[in-house]
Amino acid sequence: MADIIYTYASSAYMNITNKCPCACIFCIRSNGDGLGSAESLWLKGDPTIDEIKAEIDKFDFSEYDEVVFCGYGEPTQALDNLIESAKYLKEKHKLKIRLNSNGLSDLINGKPTAHLLEGVVDSISISLNAPDGEAYQRVTRSKFGAEAYPALLKFAEDCKKYIPKVKFTVVDVISEEEIAECKKIAEKMGIPLRVRKWIK
Repeated sequence: MADIIYTYASSAYMNITNKCPCACIFCIRSNGDGLGSAESLWLKGDPTIDEIKAEIDKFDFSEYDEVVFCGYGEPTQALDNLIESAKYLKEKHKLKIRLNSNGLSDLINGKPTAHLLEGVVDSISISLNAPDGEAYQRVTRSKFGAEAYPALLKFAEDCKKYIPKVKFTVVDVISEEEIAECKKIAEKMGIPLRVRKWIK
């Protein structure tokens, strides 16, 4: 059975879906079935909210003050379960919530979604991945094509209104020149950028 909750590098993570509209060239799920404490993160199907809550009830969160929604899929693919389980974690354990996202929630859900995360998500890390749409498509192979990159930037801008901490990330599989261009975009938008090391 796949893990819904797992630990990795001293943090607790929520794995609530395996669905994702991207097939990023650096995606960690290409490396194996599990990560950290999880033997497998491959779910047979999206867990129900009752199944997620049952796992939350069983897990000892006493060592953690934050939970990260980030598994082998894009958490906003299960937006309703993300919101309800995050609220449950806050009410039951007073935990801060971080969301690691590809930023394509609006396209995934067919509507603006950043406002739905207000009061639910304390910080969000959005994968910028590239300095322009063409490069983004090469890196992410998103099913949304040319729509993806502008939607990501719009979502990030919206998140600034509703989420206390917003940051961009890029993985160092792209060139130094592209990373420099990403930094310019991030600075222009007033969003901090973190460069992540590729975990091979």
